[in-house]
Amino acid sequence: MRSLPIRVRLTLWYFAMFAAAAVLLCAASLWMLERNVDKSEYQELQERAEDVQLLLSHADPALNSQQLSNELSAIYELKDDGKYLQVRDERGNWLFRSKRMIAENPDLPAPALLPKAGQIANFHQGTRYVRVLAYPITARGMRYSVQTGMALNKSMVLVANFRNSLLLLAPVVILLAAVGGHVMSRKALRPVAVLATEARRINDRNLDIRLPVPRATDEISDLSRTLNQMLERIDKAFASVRTFTGNASHELRTPIALLRTEIEVALYRPRDSEEYRAILGRLHAETVRMTTLVENLLSLARADGGAETITLAPIRVSAIFRQMSDAWNPAMKRAMLDFRVDIPDESLFVLGDKQGVSRLLSILLENSSKYTPPGGAVRLRAALEGERITLSLEDTGIGIAPEHLERIFDRFYRALSGSESVPAGSGLGLSLAKWITERHGTQLSVQSTVGKGSRFSFSLESAPVDYSAFDAINPAYPTSGGNSRQHPSLAV
Repeated sequence: MRSLPIRVRLTLWYFAMFAAAAVLLCAASLWMLERNVDKSEYQELQERAEDVQLLLSHADPALNSQQLSNELSAIYELKDDGKYLQVRDERGNWLFRSKRMIAENPDLPAPALLPKAGQIANFHQGTRYVRVLAYPITARGMRYSVQTGMALNKSMVLVANFRNSLLLLAPVVILLAAVGGHVMSRKALRPVAVLATEARRINDRNLDIRLPVPRATDEISDLSRTLNQMLERIDKAFASVRTFTGNASHELRTPIALLRTEIEVALYRPRDSEEYRAILGRLHAETVRMTTLVENLLSLARADGGAETITLAPIRVSAIFRQMSDAWNPAMKRAMLDFRVDIPDESLFVLGDKQGVSRLLSILLENSSKYTPPGGAVRLRAALEGERITLSLEDTGIGIAPEHLERIFDRFYRALSGSESVPAGSGLGLSLAKWITERHGTQLSVQSTVGKGSRFSFSLESAPVDYSAFDAINPAYPTSGGNSRQHPSLAV
């Protein structure tokens, strides 16, 4: 079932709120009116009883009950408030009873049985609704029970008219609640509508536009700031993709153009085998460069898309150092560099992805071989520092100028060099190396001095290994004394 639009839901909520508030206000008003009417009637009946008390207090003390009865009759038979009145002393003698009281004959308890605030009772007499108050008084040293009454018709008509007015106002109140709910929902959603209108104007060609932020510090301003931050990230991502695509196209265009030129020159006229061999050698070198570039591009693309995964496992540092030594010794010799690998203790293990760490070290070694002049030195070492192991690569190359240190990890960025003998790379290696270290929870740091060399380093968490457990599982490959590179269980 589809949910209602938020505008309709807000209208219904506001309508329900206003309608409920109106109903509660009407009910409270009616209750307060009835309560005030009851209170007023009680006070009126109490004042009549106190009038009788005042009259008895001023009577001559020598008068007996009959004489008091005659005096009260002379006074109250002609008074309107005597229509519902009867007075009785504590001995049970009636001092006064109006005709209407005699006709209805309501019960009047003795003074000792009445509460201090009196006792209320109601009865119906003809077309009249009567309320009586039996009230105890004291006068001339004697206690009396006074019962006074009054017709409720006027009060009932007043309350009924007020109730009917409220009922007649109910449709108007409901209509006003509906209109008010609609207006309030429109006003509440107007800032959101403005944001939606502005957001529709933004596309991939004008991502620099930002949504307006209201001055008030509320949910709408928070939403605007959050959307602007998201637009900022999207703008940077689009700019990065455009730059990446342009640089990748440029990097691929150059080797493809060279391949095409070499092939066209080779096909221009017949050549001997040595010339064809030389041309094929140059073509092979360019294809190797293109292969490396494409692999780096694919790796970065998979990294951006989250498809490149890192699996952490214990790695023997000495084994991976021997692997780097075997792989890079021929290239370092061709570059006429003094390549040294300080093989660490066999007990050093790091927690990392073996393929990722190998690729990271290969990227650093490739940079050192490119940017270190012949006769220079390259050194790979490891050092235990607390619970982490730092792997570092030092060279005596041309170094990196301070203004380039902040950007060498940017994609396709290459620091300019005045030396024509320095080979140019694609500018992707260090970006990939930085991503690998970040996925290992560490950072790739660099210290460099122009003309003296550079030092790249990163630290990995030390992974202690129980050698007895490895020997028990693989007795054919003992870790004590044998060649550790042959042990299959140590992620080498």
